[in-house]
Amino acid sequence: MLPERDLSIFDPIDLGINEFGARKRVLFIYRNMLIGGEPGGGKSSLLNLVVAYAALCLDCTLVLLDGKQVELGQWSDCAAAFVGPDIDGALAALQRLQIAMDNRYRFLRWRLRRKVKQGDSFKPILLGIDEIAYYSATVLDKTKREMFSALLRDLVARGRAVGIIVVAATQRPSSDIIPTSLRDLFAWRACFRTTNDSSSDIVLGHGWTSRGWTANSISPENQGCCLLIAEGGAPELVKVAWLDDGACAAIAAYAAELRGLLDETTPRPKLTVVAA
Repeated sequence: MLPERDLSIFDPIDLGINEFGARKRVLFIYRNMLIGGEPGGGKSSLLNLVVAYAALCLDCTLVLLDGKQVELGQWSDCAAAFVGPDIDGALAALQRLQIAMDNRYRFLRWRLRRKVKQGDSFKPILLGIDEIAYYSATVLDKTKREMFSALLRDLVARGRAVGIIVVAATQRPSSDIIPTSLRDLFAWRACFRTTNDSSSDIVLGHGWTSRGWTANSISPENQGCCLLIAEGGAPELVKVAWLDDGACAAIAAYAAELRGLLDETTPRPKLTVVAA
């Protein structure tokens, strides 16, 4: 018997509280999020929080890329694909997502629609990427790095309407890490503490420092605090909810069990590629 589907990726996700103590909820469907900031600031905490919610949503498929393997590794049993420090595996995963995206657009065109909706025969896909710099800047093969950035840009640019949600984290998304043409496509930006005003502007968008908004003012001891901005909006100070390793492991095990029950009644092939 299938569990009740109380959680849906079509509903807003609770990220934490703002500076006034009010709950901060963000709707991720039809949106993408870029997460930046210095090491230890809380980037992976926010990414894990979003992935945890998506893992509990049986109407969402997870595809995870993690250059360090350990930040998102606990969710590998919940994911259709998990790729570690393996550029070829990452490229294969993105290419398969690109094919899925094109097929979904053909479906929408046939149905005379412009975007997916809840209850469609295919599920939204959350693509979570931690340490994006590994794939876009660290790998020695320049051709593969550029291909990764091009594929990711296509998914961010065209994937929203067909339910492909990209949430990517990196320390400093400068142009050598994420091309400006890709960085500017992210509707949501979360900027944790940065070491200087310039880095804050790179994440939030040019000019916010001059208007008094800089993540450099966040205390180093205030981990999990970030400036969150939506497309066309203004930054908002948010304290992100914290999930420790034990909580993540427990949620991941429960989510994997739920998805295992689902798979028994509706078998589907696993996407490939696990890192070496």
